[in-house]
Amino acid sequence: MAGSGGLGGGAGDLQGAGTGQGTALRALRAPLALVVLLLSAYCLFALPGRCPPAARAPAPVPAPAEPPHTSLRLRAPGLPVASGPGRRRFPQALIVGVKKGGTRALLEFLRLHPDVRALGSEPHFFDRCYDRGLAWYRGLMPRTLDGQITMEKTPSYFVTQEAPRRIHGMSPDTKLIVVVRNPVTRAISDYAQTLSKTPGLPSFRALAFRHGLGPVDTAWSAVRIGLYAQHLDNWLRYFPLSHFLFVSGERLVSDPAGEVGRVQDFLGLKRVVTDKHFYFNATKGFPCLKKAQGSGRPRCLGKSKGRPHPRVPEAVVQRLQAFYRPFNRKFYQMTGQDFGWD
Repeated sequence: MAGSGGLGGGAGDLQGAGTGQGTALRALRAPLALVVLLLSAYCLFALPGRCPPAARAPAPVPAPAEPPHTSLRLRAPGLPVASGPGRRRFPQALIVGVKKGGTRALLEFLRLHPDVRALGSEPHFFDRCYDRGLAWYRGLMPRTLDGQITMEKTPSYFVTQEAPRRIHGMSPDTKLIVVVRNPVTRAISDYAQTLSKTPGLPSFRALAFRHGLGPVDTAWSAVRIGLYAQHLDNWLRYFPLSHFLFVSGERLVSDPAGEVGRVQDFLGLKRVVTDKHFYFNATKGFPCLKKAQGSGRPRCLGKSKGRPHPRVPEAVVQRLQAFYRPFNRKFYQMTGQDFGWD
């Protein structure tokens, strides 16, 4: 009986211990879940767009030229594909960069041209979705008639190591457009976008530098994207400089018609989009499109464009300007253009 009592007492102790441990674990779950939630939100908004799910899986082989009156019906939900006459082709021109440089504005301005057909959403094919295959990619494109240009824009291509080789594999004749902007203001704009979606981030200064105002942290993507010369070096291994057009993000704001005119020349298009299509919106501090014939009102980019930047201490700005200066000068030499950032 004594042995039986001893076993009974042991079972009671274990049951009590198990209850205590369960209570402690439940108490830890709430803050742990909150941490996981915040980290997930940061990753969602700080990383480039994710690969959209495919409607059906195409054969992973390069796609031959599409015969007339046929089309691939493979596409991703959420990426609208225009219907109608014509056929789907691989893009002859790509806006490959850079994030927060003005790529969305340029794409919307170019879409005014009757000979430009462009995918509105960013497919992220050459950086995140390449395993879907070229047939899948072509199936996303809008239909075009002979003489029209197919385009898409994904700004993260410019900083993706594998993108130049992959694009060259699709077509070595692809024309490449890079919209660049002062890398300091670009980084602040990048941070402002992430902060608007993920409140509670560390300060810009804390992310840009190690140990206060120590070395610049080039591991942070907002800083790394602005090393334009380094990224261009990678692209020039596959494409000659003549295949590139570098658009000034600053001039795209101050003189949109002039910059869009250069792009139309580069694409071999007639200058259809001119200053008559633009007006400057003083509230947004950004050019908007005048209303087209039959349209009810002028069209500006979304509310996320032209958002106010957080205040960044002048010492931080000056340190970053000094850091970028040699990279900027090399970029000027490589492109033959002085963008006036120094």
